[in-house]
Amino acid sequence: MEDHTEHVCIICGQGKEEGISILSQFICEGCESEMVQTDAEEAKYHYFIHQMKRISLQVNV
Repeated sequence: MEDHTEHVCIICGQGKEEGISILSQFICEGCESEMVQTDAEEAKYHYFIHQMKRISLQVNV
């Protein structure tokens, strides 16, 4: 049985079905792929870091 539950990505804010969960927070396949391909020197890298920090902030509440 397939799970067609839509989750909201913590990075892009869009509802998606496929992705990963980290500490009960969802990251869609597209954002996951873009994150691992982004060089640390790119501005987008810092955006990803900022968004990922939201995971620890929500866990520590």
